[in-house]
Amino acid sequence: MQVTNASNSREVDPASGRIQRSTSLVEDVYEAIFAQLMALKIAPGARITVDSLVKELDVSHTPIREALGRLEGEGLVLKTHLIGYRAAPQITRRRFDELYELRLLLEPHAAAKAAALMDETKLAVLEESAGGMARREGKDERLRYSNFARQDAIFHDRIMEFANNGLVRETLAFQHTHFHIFRLMFHSRVTEEALDEHQAILAAFAASDPAAAEQAMRRHIEHSRDRLLPAFD
Repeated sequence: MQVTNASNSREVDPASGRIQRSTSLVEDVYEAIFAQLMALKIAPGARITVDSLVKELDVSHTPIREALGRLEGEGLVLKTHLIGYRAAPQITRRRFDELYELRLLLEPHAAAKAAALMDETKLAVLEESAGGMARREGKDERLRYSNFARQDAIFHDRIMEFANNGLVRETLAFQHTHFHIFRLMFHSRVTEEALDEHQAILAAFAASDPAAAEQAMRRHIEHSRDRLLPAFD
């Protein structure tokens, strides 16, 4: 199967899952582990053994450790001294509620600000990001899902950037909200319904309509919350 990001593409042998030659080995390893974490192939809280990944991906220890270090920085992997790595535990219902409360306080208002400051260049950036989520390249659902999660995070981060409030943007980015939320449920509904909601946000931006952008963002976050609540049943 082919794994693609914004800058390059690489091949993974479909039979063995081992990474073949590519332009950036560490990036390839990162993408492979990230996809497994997002699609719950590596379960929340599970131990991640470097030697096992070396055999599975057919690479040396160095790119594995570098990729795990990057994932640790994104809050998806935890490292304990003398014990090793494990996948971050799944967020609790309380944490889930807190994250969505935070998002509802910050993101709708930021979307309104972004709409007021919108121009053709910014709109094109957001449309490109949204388009990346809509593409269904390759046959591997795990890779498509992990790509959607990353593109979703980029899409929302760009909106915060265009709202011109660095503190709000940093606050939301520090929580790694999107990665933790998408690990709750590996299901097509999580992505497919979000696409329509993103289009409503983009339409408000295209019209430079702050009130519509605020409403569309609020509706999107509320629907996202409702889609994922069954994960706690």
